[in-house]
Amino acid sequence: MKIIEKQSGVAFHLKKGAFLKVIDLQGEQVSDLVAFNANDKREKLSSGKTLDFESTLFITKGHHLWSNRGQKMMEIWEDTNGRNDFLLAPCSPETFQILYNNPTYHPSCFENLEQNLDAFGIPADDIPTAFNIFMNVQLDPEGTIRVEPPKSKPGDYVLFKACMDLIIGLTACSAEQSNNFKFKPIGYEVNPES
Repeated sequence: MKIIEKQSGVAFHLKKGAFLKVIDLQGEQVSDLVAFNANDKREKLSSGKTLDFESTLFITKGHHLWSNRGQKMMEIWEDTNGRNDFLLAPCSPETFQILYNNPTYHPSCFENLEQNLDAFGIPADDIPTAFNIFMNVQLDPEGTIRVEPPKSKPGDYVLFKACMDLIIGLTACSAEQSNNFKFKPIGYEVNPES
């Protein structure tokens, strides 16, 4: 197993048919995931297509993550927590200025994705809305969005299977509210097709 230290990120190749297991090691820690077609990086993860084609806000076991071209990118084989978010963008410097009223520098998922995806030739402007693993977003009847503490416990995980050759960006989220105001590492494992 590899470890993503708190408030940091990684990027790596994931072959078609391989499995990616993302593990909440200590509980209540969100991980942002983005994906790109390794053979054509203009094709990338799409929140809108996924929510549309899966007909639910609650993406979990048995669902697929879809691309901006309407192609299956990943399938969720297992999800021991069952609560993830695909509405909110990766936290960024602007997140902390606007939502947290914090004018000073703060680490962010967007910057961690940007820095790690740069090695694959993926610019910041191409980073899509992330699939926020373990993030607990609630909607009021009026449509107001609330970010609640994650429900994930130590050892909870999501197991994905790649439907195409991918470049993956993955973080240990840096936003206080998303992680119940504590920052912890995220574990991940990549296994070839079984």
